[in-house]
Amino acid sequence: MRGRRLDHKVAIVTGSGAGIGRASAILFAEEGAKVAVVTRTRAHGLNTVKMLRDRGGDGAFVRCDVSKSSE
Repeated sequence: MRGRRLDHKVAIVTGSGAGIGRASAILFAEEGAKVAVVTRTRAHGLNTVKMLRDRGGDGAFVRCDVSKSSE
């Protein structure tokens, strides 16, 4: 981990199962934030959480489709 500017902060990153969302989640974790990995697909979300933890960060998977107000 490089910086720690976000120690004691929580980042909620939607679409973090892949692509730009995943990259953002990783950067937040590298800065010390605990990351809520929000995505529709369980496997992708858990994979992102594993990537965060493998890099020394912390995160939790939240299954949610933010396009649906019922969720």
